Parts: sequence; C-alpha cells; structure tokens
Amino acid sequence: MSRRDYTSTSGMSLKHKKIDHIRPTMKRLWQYMSDKKLTFILVLSAIVVSSSLSLLGPYILGQTVDLVLGDPSARRLLKSFILLFAIYLLHSLFLWLQNYWMIGMAQSTVQAIRSHLFRHVQLLPLPFFQKIQQGELMSRLTNDIENISRTLNSAIVQFVTSVLTILGTIGFMLWISPLLTLLTLTIIPMMYGGMKWITKRTGTYFKQQQRNLGVLNGYVEEMFSGQSIIRMFSKEHRVIREFEEKNRALKHSGYYAQVYTGFIPKLMNLLNNISFAIIVGAGGILALHGYLTIGMIVTFTTYSRQFTRPLNDLANQFNMILSAVAGAERVFQILDEDVEKKNDYDSMDIQRIKGEVTFQNVDFSYEEDRKILSKINFHAEPGQTVALVGPTGAGKSTIISLLARFYDPDEGSILLDGVDLKNVTRESLRSHMGVVLQDATLFHTTIRENIRYGRLNATDAEVEQAAKAARAHDFITFLPDGYDTVLDSDGKGISHGQRQLISIARAMIADPALLILDEATSSIDTVTEMRINEGLTALMKGRTSFVIAHRLHTIRSADIILVLEGGRIMERGDHTVLMRRGGKYAAFIHAQSNDARIKQQG
Repeated sequence: MSRRDYTSTSGMSLKHKKIDHIRPTMKRLWQYMSDKKLTFILVLSAIVVSSSLSLLGPYILGQTVDLVLGDPSARRLLKSFILLFAIYLLHSLFLWLQNYWMIGMAQSTVQAIRSHLFRHVQLLPLPFFQKIQQGELMSRLTNDIENISRTLNSAIVQFVTSVLTILGTIGFMLWISPLLTLLTLTIIPMMYGGMKWITKRTGTYFKQQQRNLGVLNGYVEEMFSGQSIIRMFSKEHRVIREFEEKNRALKHSGYYAQVYTGFIPKLMNLLNNISFAIIVGAGGILALHGYLTIGMIVTFTTYSRQFTRPLNDLANQFNMILSAVAGAERVFQILDEDVEKKNDYDSMDIQRIKGEVTFQNVDFSYEEDRKILSKINFHAEPGQTVALVGPTGAGKSTIISLLARFYDPDEGSILLDGVDLKNVTRESLRSHMGVVLQDATLFHTTIRENIRYGRLNATDAEVEQAAKAARAHDFITFLPDGYDTVLDSDGKGISHGQRQLISIARAMIADPALLILDEATSSIDTVTEMRINEGLTALMKGRTSFVIAHRLHTIRSADIILVLEGGRIMERGDHTVLMRRGGKYAAFIHAQSNDARIKQQG
C-alpha cells in the first residue's frame, strides 16, 4: 500500500469521516458489551425492581397520611411504617446491586475497548504515525476512553431508571387525578424547548472540548520531548505563548460546555417550582370539593417531584452521553483506520534469504502530484554494502522504507532473491532485517532486555557477546548495575552515543540477513565512531547492508555508492570510481574535507 493510497482512503477518516450520531456510536459500544448479556439482564432487572419500589413508596406514604387523619390505629400505623421501611430498604439494596453489576460490566467493556484500540494501533501502517501527534493519540487512549468509562459506569443505569420512573410516575398520577396530571404535563413543552436549545450547544462544545484537549496534550508531549532544542534556541517564551493560546481554546470550549450544562438544573428547578405551585393550588381546590383526600395530594405531590427529577436527570445524562459519544467518535476514528496488511493475497513467508536485492524501474510518490523516486534501478549481490548518498529529500530514506515494505512502489518492482517483495509477507521480510536508526529508541527496562529485544530467546552470554562486538560492553560494566541497569524512559540516563551503541548491539544479536544503517554513527563522537567501526564491519560481513550517511568517510568501503538527487540516481560506483569521475560525489567529499579543515583551523 503506497502512501498515496493510504492518504486517499483511510487517511481521510481522521479528519473527515465522522460517526456524528448517538445511535450508531452506542450500537458500536454495545458490541463490546454483547458478551455480557446476562449481567446486563441482571442490571435491568434490578433497575425495574428498584424503580417499582421507588414508585410504591409514595403511594404507601399517602395511605399512611390518610390513616393518620382518619383512623389512627397504632397497629395499622405500625404495619404501614414497617411496610415503608421494608420498601425503602429493598430499594436501597437493589440500587446497590444494579450499580455493582453495572460498574463491573462497564469496566470490563472499557478494558476491552482499550485493549482493542492498543492492539489496533500496533497494526497501523507507519504513515499513520507521521500524520498524528503522539500526545493526540495518547489523549484518545486515555481521556476519551475515560469519558466512555464514566458514562457506562453511571449514565446508562440512571438513564434507564429515569425512563422507567417517568413512565411509572405518569401512570400513578393518571390513576390518582387525570386533571392534575394534565396540569403537571403542561411544563413538558417548556422543558423540551429549553433542553433542545441547551443540548444543541453542549454537544458542539463537548466535541470541541475533546478535540482541543487532544491538541493540547499533543503540544505538551512534543514540547516536553524537545526541551533541549527549546532551551538551545531560547524559545521558552514562544512555547509558553503558544501553550496559552491552546489552553485558552480549551478553556473556551470547556467553559461554554459547562455553562450550558449548568443551565439544566436551573431550568428544571424553575419548572419544578411552577409545577409544585400548580399542584398545590389545584389540588387544594379539588380536596375542598371532596374529589381528593389529603393523602392523595401528598402522594401526587411526591410523584410530581419524582416526575420532574428524572427529567432533570435525563438532561444531565444526555449531556454525559454526548461527552462520551464525542470521545467514542475519536476512538472509533482510530479503529476505522486500515491496518497494515501482514499477508497479501498469494504472499508467502520466507525462511532463509541470501540477500540479493534488485530495484527495477521503481517509481514512488507520497502524493499524486509529487514524485519522490523516479526510475530507480540497481542490483546488490548478497553480502554487498550499498551506500545511499545525497542531500536531504533526495529519497534515501524512502528507498529504505520501500525495502522494508512500509510502502509499495507505484511502478516497477523490488526483488529479493528474485522474488517480488509484493509476494512476500511483511512479517517474514522484516524478521530478516536489522535496523539501526539515527535516533536510538530504547525502552524503560534493563540494558540486557533492550539488547535482547533484537532476539527474545537470546541467552545472557549472547547478549554480552553482542555488546562486546558493538563496543558497548566496557561502558555497560562501569554502570552501577551493569547489564541489569534500568534505563529511564527512551533510554535517558546514558549518553546519546551510548544509546546508539546499545542499539547497534541489538541489531547484532538479531543476526539479520539484511542490515540497514540510517545515520547509525551520526550521534557518536569521532573517537567512539572509530572504536565501533570494527564492530560494524563484523556486523556487515556476509550481510547485504544499506547505509545512509552524511559523513561520507564512513561509506568509503561500500561496494556500491548511489548518489541521489531529486529522487533519481545521478551517479553510481565505488569510492575510487566516483572520485576519479569527479562528479557530484567527489564534490561532496571535497566540500566535507574543506569544512573539516576549516573547523580544525578554527
């Protein structure tokens, strides 16, 4: 899959493909909960029982009031009080049960979503990570999923409870007095209009808030990782100013989301008081004319309160659901990204390779109107070293990316031992490749495990042997815990050059047939570089190696040197041939020699 294909299809999903509806999003969330149907049935059963008991309580209370006013028998009063106590005790028990079951189901669901998202991210193609900030991705893995968690923990239970309570309350109210019920329901249109006006705005601001939070997290992560550059160029004030701008944007969206949400209880409280005044006034008149008893008015008043409270809860829960949907949309946008194909149609695994690599008329472009590589042709015999030389943007790293099948060429073919790479599974291909990049990536674990990452079944002796070959053994043994020294995040705690040595040892222990060195010694001082040349020579022996280096003296011994410019091969040959030719390569060598001489004199 080329970068162009990726951008034109799945690449659109992050920016333009939106779920943007509650029902489809909730349906997708339900798919994660569907294997917990029994628990969900138990939750619904507990909600039905607790809602029924909450509706039965006011009715018994009204009867008790009429009993006190009519025939206050101590025995009958005691029965009523015991019954009320039992009702509210059971109501509390079933409330606890429904919350207990729902929280367990919600946490399992969120765990499944989080695991699915993390696994999916590991399978996404490399171009995906080049178009999204790490902090933005982290925000989707943490903040957005936490929003889903909060909603599943409470909002769903409260939503169902509110709906059942409203329906049951209306039924009891109609049974007591259809006239009072009709008067009470007059507030519904006002409630609906107000809620529609509020939720229309809260939904927009909640989405904006989640988006701004992701942008802010991405910026913070980027700035924290680039502190040395910020200090070097004295850009602290600019960084602070840019952070404040993003922070203000988040504050603005968060402020209005919460302000409009805050209108809900105010509106409901106003309508509640209006409803209460109507009921008391009209109920009093009906009681004077003998249509209702005092106990019935007390019961109806309690139901009216019970009617407006779940309406208020529904509004709050709807806003919680909107917030969760905003988070879920962002999570599903990642899940909708196409994963990298590990096994294409008719592709095969390769068990052993000799290392013969051929590029035949390879064209490639990240974007349709901008070709990066054009008519790339070269052939490398097994065990040969191919050096890629040229200015930034010439296409050196793109050739390596095509060789590793991060992308496929638009035109032409790449052959490995005579087999087109399109017919080879990416996983088996990369299992035969070792890579040492310019920026060494190490993990928060011991040095031993970082080296062993190249081959997980390597013994401790093999780890140390690889470190010795990479000239890393000496400095490792001087560390407090030697090979068991735990590195900080991204290998901080040791020098950049030492991190690179560990990275080289990791490539050595993998024993790859194809080796890629992308500026592998660029972060190592000249003395250290000289020390590891032996190790690199031993590592490259018998392996087809591809070397990218701006320090041209590091590739003098390469069998083939390809000089690239503008995506084309301008010159090819070994160092002697190219220097004799006096072309671009010779000009590069002379320019670097002059720079080195000037620096030495200065």
